[in-house]
Amino acid sequence: MMPLQGVRIADFTRDLAGAFCPCLLGLLGAEVIKIESTLRPDPTRSLARFFGWKRGLTMEGLDSSMEFCHVNLNKLGVTLDLTHPKGMELARRIVAVSDVAVDNFRPGVMKKLGLDYEVLSRVKPGLIMLSTCGWGATGPEKSNASYAPIFATVGGLSQLTGYHDMPPPTVRTLPDATAAGMAAFAILTALVHRQATGEGQYIDFSSVENIISLVGDSVVEHSLTGVGPGPHGNRNESMVPHGTYRCQGDDRWVSIAVADGPEWQAVCHAVGHPEWLQDVRFSGHQERLRNREELDRLVEEWTLGRSAEEASAVLQGAGVAAVPAYNNDQLCQDPHLREREYFAQIEHPVIGKHTVLRPPWLLSETPAQITSPGPLMGEHNNYVLGELLGLSSEEIEQLAAEKVLV
Repeated sequence: MMPLQGVRIADFTRDLAGAFCPCLLGLLGAEVIKIESTLRPDPTRSLARFFGWKRGLTMEGLDSSMEFCHVNLNKLGVTLDLTHPKGMELARRIVAVSDVAVDNFRPGVMKKLGLDYEVLSRVKPGLIMLSTCGWGATGPEKSNASYAPIFATVGGLSQLTGYHDMPPPTVRTLPDATAAGMAAFAILTALVHRQATGEGQYIDFSSVENIISLVGDSVVEHSLTGVGPGPHGNRNESMVPHGTYRCQGDDRWVSIAVADGPEWQAVCHAVGHPEWLQDVRFSGHQERLRNREELDRLVEEWTLGRSAEEASAVLQGAGVAAVPAYNNDQLCQDPHLREREYFAQIEHPVIGKHTVLRPPWLLSETPAQITSPGPLMGEHNNYVLGELLGLSSEEIEQLAAEKVLV
């Protein structure tokens, strides 16, 4: 049995920031019903990238996106035109047999559709509803559209990312994924609260505020000193050498992190340069910090003569943290990740076999599982409308003829 077995979620989300939240809960066993339509499909249905993606890959139709499949694992798919009165009513009926509703529209959209918390909590007493957007449901910025780069910029992450002599980079994906993970945690907390009290609740989730919570130390530093820490590239003030160093081959790198004096001694012996231990420029942590540019140059002279894998193996053998920098395809082939069963192969009726991430939790008593790929458009209309809502096949056919199911 999975941890959320018996919990049902009405999923009105789209894009990574929205859709990955109920996906995580689906991996824990919740029955997630994704509500969309061909008139307004989830935008990730038009994206081809993800593990195993190669340039030149072509897509046909709304059911051939690996990205959509990856962030909608274990979900059921139903197509409803939410602008049609009958579509709105069917959505309310789905919520009536659910425990949780999730959306990531701009504030006000669900109210216009007659699907806001005030309405749905009467349809389903004890309902837990989470609405996630960039700025939250209140305040002067609430109506502004927002995507991952905006979350990162306004939340302060972009200003901490990149190199000190370059403009802040555009940060994508990470803000979406972290927002989805935190939103899923909020829903789990609400489910525990309801289990104890019987009370449902409305959760107003801001992705910008979520990012701020993840850089809290920098916010405190600015509050105390009036100066923001700024970007440091791959450097770390408490570890040196610390960085990503070029190796043999085209765009091959190894990341190295030396935590203390004994590890520094281990590096010097492992790379065949014990004389570095006698160099006054590197005799202590503060000396290495002051002279880290020269130290980085010497370390890179050594790494340039080796493959990333060889450099990593030598340093790991000496007890030093080091790992090659991998792209997606190389990650899929990494022996350590394969041994840990980090990835899984799933079969999709349109895409075929492809690679996805396994659930990020190892639970001994109630293991999380991948039970199905992302749903085809309207794949589970008959189950949701027929078995769950009790409509006859004739009624479902009539709804399709009226373009309610589209």
